[in-house]
Amino acid sequence: MILKIVSPERVIYKGEVQMVKLPGTVGQFTVLENHAPLVSTLTPGQIVYKGAEEEKSVQIRGGVVEVRDNNVVVCIN
Repeated sequence: MILKIVSPERVIYKGEVQMVKLPGTVGQFTVLENHAPLVSTLTPGQIVYKGAEEEKSVQIRGGVVEVRDNNVVVCIN
């Protein structure tokens, strides 16, 4: 699946990943390939994602995520 993390200033990450952990408003959740479509708000915390390489993370202050058709788009502030 493709993960894209964007801020108002720039694209922070765009690439193929196997999984993404996100700090949702009602708790942390994980998105895997073929996940059901969803839209969620995000709280301060870490986005953790695993691609072909090791696990990486990005600290965020909040934002929103949309998951659809194996595309995960995260808009952070």
